[in-house]
Amino acid sequence: MLFDIKNLKVKFTVSNKSLYAVKDVSFHINKGEIIGIVGESGSGKSVTALSMLNLLPKNSSVEGDILYNDKSIFKLNKNELQSYRGGSVGIIFQEPGRSFDPIYSIGKTIRETILTHNKDLTEKQIYQKSIQLLKEVHIPNPEERLKNFPHQFSGGLLQRIMIGLALATDPEVLIADEPTTALDVTIQSQIVNLLLEIRKKRNIAIIFISHNLALIGNIADRIIVMYSGMILEEGMAQEVINFPHHPYTKGLIDSLPKFGEHYSKDKLRTICGNIPSPFDITNQCPFAPRCELVKDECKKEIPKFTKEKNIHRCVIKGVKL
Repeated sequence: MLFDIKNLKVKFTVSNKSLYAVKDVSFHINKGEIIGIVGESGSGKSVTALSMLNLLPKNSSVEGDILYNDKSIFKLNKNELQSYRGGSVGIIFQEPGRSFDPIYSIGKTIRETILTHNKDLTEKQIYQKSIQLLKEVHIPNPEERLKNFPHQFSGGLLQRIMIGLALATDPEVLIADEPTTALDVTIQSQIVNLLLEIRKKRNIAIIFISHNLALIGNIADRIIVMYSGMILEEGMAQEVINFPHHPYTKGLIDSLPKFGEHYSKDKLRTICGNIPSPFDITNQCPFAPRCELVKDECKKEIPKFTKEKNIHRCVIKGVKL
């Protein structure tokens, strides 16, 4: 087990009010495994990922623990934390066009990243490794492209370079925070296939965060469904996709456009209502106000996880979907 997240709670103080972004989240990640985290905006996906890098802002407070190779990341000293971030764990941010310094060439950006974690390499070794990284993510003519600047690349190529940067220090875990945002479906497919190729080649664990449940179903081994800072369902990818246990998961699946449907004949199903305010803390299931199958007990307490052979778990049971 690489990561073990235990009862993670994240709170932000905003204008003297408490905003609860993550509420008692627990899960684990194994070596070489791809975990898909899916949910609406505001569900706590990215905050959970940033917590795993200890990159939260100063107005945050954290409860629970995050263990990496059985060691708490919150107990790492400054040097250990620098080695951990970007070294043991790499991250791919969304919108790559905003993640690069426009006055740095791609070669200079990669060089700086490599040197941060390995100061013993010669300039020749750094250059050779930079070429190899661009080749690994299928950037054509890498020798010339190292001289180019970010504005000279398309969004898809920049995302490939971002993946190469994340791999520059040979991490064990790669966090992909909505890496296909603003990319067309063809490029999305290429990025997904590239990540699968890298996982197979490097045996690297990947945390893939997305709004797109269908996309996650094509890449993940396990899926975690988050809503209002909580995990509502977790299980093997095809189990969650084909046999959802929670009404929210089923709503996400039903809202996906299906091949052959046309807007003139088929109405796209939606989940009515909005996600609860993160400033509000209640004892009811957070999805209860929007759920078509809500029961009285859902309004009285937050259901606990049920377990089925540790493969598929959900915060409710016995609901016929």
